[in-house]
Amino acid sequence: MMMGAHGNNKTIIGKIKYTNAWPIFYYFNPDSLCEPAEMITAVPSFLNKGMNDGSIDIGALSSFAYGLSSDKLLLLPNLSVSADGPVRSILLFSRQPLESIINGTIAVTNTSATSINLLKILMNKALNGNPTYLALEPDLKTMLEVADAALLIGDNAIKASWEDHGLYVTDLSAWWKEWTGYSMTFAVWAVHRDAAESKPEIVQEIVQNLLASKRRSLSDLTPIVNEAMTTFGGTEDYWKGYFENLCYDYGEEQRQGLELYLRYAHELGLIQHEVTMELWEENTRIRVKE
Repeated sequence: MMMGAHGNNKTIIGKIKYTNAWPIFYYFNPDSLCEPAEMITAVPSFLNKGMNDGSIDIGALSSFAYGLSSDKLLLLPNLSVSADGPVRSILLFSRQPLESIINGTIAVTNTSATSINLLKILMNKALNGNPTYLALEPDLKTMLEVADAALLIGDNAIKASWEDHGLYVTDLSAWWKEWTGYSMTFAVWAVHRDAAESKPEIVQEIVQNLLASKRRSLSDLTPIVNEAMTTFGGTEDYWKGYFENLCYDYGEEQRQGLELYLRYAHELGLIQHEVTMELWEENTRIRVKE
């Protein structure tokens, strides 16, 4: 039986730190579950590692990290952070237009691989570019002192987008949609196969509670909008538009976009294996049939 992060059978749940995932977790309380569970809030890079090594049983992780660990993970249905066009929180800031920096230097945030590799796919396949990438702390001013452009994600990107800096700002999700015609999925929810096998009841309960939190959040965004304003600033209109613009489902449309993203990542050698995506509920049905 798989053990949680602390050497016992407590179920460990991974929660993305960024505001874009708030609706799925906002009303989710691990203390209300029928079995002991603990929720860890962290940046995607930390959660990605935990989902890969099994120290986190179930939760959110970046789409690229899912691709790397897909043989160990099952995707949870109807849960993602996706955008069918602009995402507003994954932004490339540059002093010159994109076409002028295709072989330049780009500073990238060191907290999420999905956005970095989306940028690599777009620069290479859409513009035939081959820039040099520098991983730096997410500070726009510092990044642009050493690079031609800077990629920021999450709350750092949002706050930088409010500044009057006179830079070109490229929304990577809008670029992806314009170039491919598909939506872009940035984060997925998954369960480690070991946990799905060893404790199906609590996995089922966690999934139901996450879906319930999503439904309640999206039925009235006011509490989440107010908390975002209190925490980060910005206006009610901005945050309402931000959350309403995002898609928290994972269905056929999101699957097709994610499949294309992971295929391009494999073609560029960013992921060494072809990714076969498997849904948790499909796996359940297969086990029941057997």
